[in-house]
Amino acid sequence: MSLSPAERVGGRMRPRWWRLLNLLGPLLGLAMIIVGFGVASQIKTGLDEHRFLIERAERRATAGLDPEPVPERWELIRRQENRFLTVNTFRATANQTVAVGIAAMGMTMIIISAGIDLSVGSVIALSSVVTAWCLRSGWPPLTAVTAGLLVGGLCGLANALMITRLKVVPFIATLGMWGIARGLAKGIAAEQKIDAPAAWLGTHVLVREPQPAWLLVSPGVWAMLGLAVMVWAVLRYTTLGRHIFAIGSNEATARLCGIRVERTKLCLYALAGVCTGLAGVMQFCRLTVGDPTTAMGAELDVIAAVVIGGGSLSGGEGSVFGSLIGALIMAFLRVGCDHVGVPSWVQEMVIGAVIVLAVALDHLRRKKVSG
Repeated sequence: MSLSPAERVGGRMRPRWWRLLNLLGPLLGLAMIIVGFGVASQIKTGLDEHRFLIERAERRATAGLDPEPVPERWELIRRQENRFLTVNTFRATANQTVAVGIAAMGMTMIIISAGIDLSVGSVIALSSVVTAWCLRSGWPPLTAVTAGLLVGGLCGLANALMITRLKVVPFIATLGMWGIARGLAKGIAAEQKIDAPAAWLGTHVLVREPQPAWLLVSPGVWAMLGLAVMVWAVLRYTTLGRHIFAIGSNEATARLCGIRVERTKLCLYALAGVCTGLAGVMQFCRLTVGDPTTAMGAELDVIAAVVIGGGSLSGGEGSVFGSLIGALIMAFLRVGCDHVGVPSWVQEMVIGAVIVLAVALDHLRRKKVSG
């Protein structure tokens, strides 16, 4: 069986433990997070019920009334409403994962090439606003979706031109696009949310209870999974994918091997931009408004998802399905914290700590393999 570029270091095969870690590590982490929040949710529900019963008993005692038994039906309803491990919770979390997961597909390719894209959140907002503006102007839904994808692709192409033609480092080039795209989104929307007739985009793409029921999850989630398969196939079986890995491993060597680095980066960033544009369309489908302030800080979640999934900020490594698991981890962290009542400021600290930990673990993994 032939090995992908991500499974070799300097022409030699990676250690078996490394491949197993990249494959199973994120999945085990996701399982631990789900189980942990499930247990925490049950504990919180029990404590809340205990507190409620004590307070009610005290009120009745103060009023001189006898204790009243809790109706079993009412107690069962309370337990069902506060459970974390339910199908509805998983479906809602999957829907929240779609925008970050789709953007992570493009970011995976960029990070494999030793690049970075800090404009993701702003481009998601711009694509969402453009989609809403087109719908409000009476354009057909498919045309509006195409416009959102085109805007994302153009932003990605602009990033690539700044990197390849102006020789601006990716960090600075995409940081500039971060401001440009956010400003354009606010300008198009006149710094307000754009209410638009969402048509089937708002009623069928990201829904909690998909129709028909055999879909299990919403069509938007299936679209994310389909895109993941396509990106995996591109990276694994195409010349473009091999060139992306080669550039990320050693750009100078890639040039000596005859790889047209600039052209590859143009294609790479444009494709990643289309992925981000699609993420913006999905964001509109979930919110059903074009919000120029949406996806603030989403680039951090996207980058963290890729690194948690086995990608390396040094380039040359990355896993499409690992990035997908990383996106689910970020989503379940937020949903789980909300479910157990963790304050938003604590959530931000947790997410920041996860990002730092993921990058630190990536550095340790690389150091152990190279050593």
